[in-house]
Amino acid sequence: MKRIFVFATALAAGLATSTLAAQAPAAAPAAAAAAPQALPAKVAVIAFEEAVVRTNEGQKAVADIQKKYEPKKSQIDTQAKEVDTLKAQLQALPANATDDQRATLIKNIDTKEKALQRDAEDAQNSYQSDLQEAYGKVAQKVGATAVKYVQDNGFTLLLNVGGSQQSANPVLWFATPTDVTQAVVNAYNTASGVAAPPPSAPAPARPRPATPPSK
Repeated sequence: MKRIFVFATALAAGLATSTLAAQAPAAAPAAAAAAPQALPAKVAVIAFEEAVVRTNEGQKAVADIQKKYEPKKSQIDTQAKEVDTLKAQLQALPANATDDQRATLIKNIDTKEKALQRDAEDAQNSYQSDLQEAYGKVAQKVGATAVKYVQDNGFTLLLNVGGSQQSANPVLWFATPTDVTQAVVNAYNTASGVAAPPPSAPAPARPRPATPPSK
C-alpha cells in the first residue's frame, strides 16, 4: 500500500506546457503579423515538474497532503494486517477442520480483501487528485516566474528537459519575433500559385416578425 503515498511528479500531459504557454502573448492576425526576426539564440532549459516540487511551497503542499492522509494509511495498513491474519489462520487449519470452518474463513478473506482493494483505490484516487490540484496551483506561479526570468535575462527559447512534458512538447516558451509560421505560409502560398479561397459569406439576417398595424 506504500505506493498510494508516493508523490507522482508526472501528471496529466500538457499541464506544465499549458501553464507556461498562457504567459506568452497571443499570436497576431495573419494580415498584421510582423516579419520574423533572426535573433541571437540563447536557449534555457528547465526540469519544470522537478522545479515545481522543489520549491518551498511545493514541498509544503506535499507534506500537508501526506499528513492529511496519514489516518487513511493507518486504516488501510490495519485492514491489510487483518487479511494477512485470516490467511495465516486458513493455512494453519488442521487436516480435520470441517468444510464449514474452511468456507467461513475463505469467505471472510474474500470480503475483507475486496473492501481493502476498494478502500485503497479510493484513497489512491483522492490522494492523487489532491496532489494534482496542489501541483497545478504552484505550477501556475512557477510558470509565470520561469517566463519572466527568461525574458528578463535575454533568452529566446525555454525547453523542458524532464518529466512527462519532454516527449509531448519540450518547448515551454519562445521569443515571438522568431516565429516563422506565417512567413512560411505566405512563402508557400506564393510558390504554389493557389489563390486564397473567397471569404465566407455572412450569414443571412433573420427576418424580423411583422409589426401589427396600430389601431
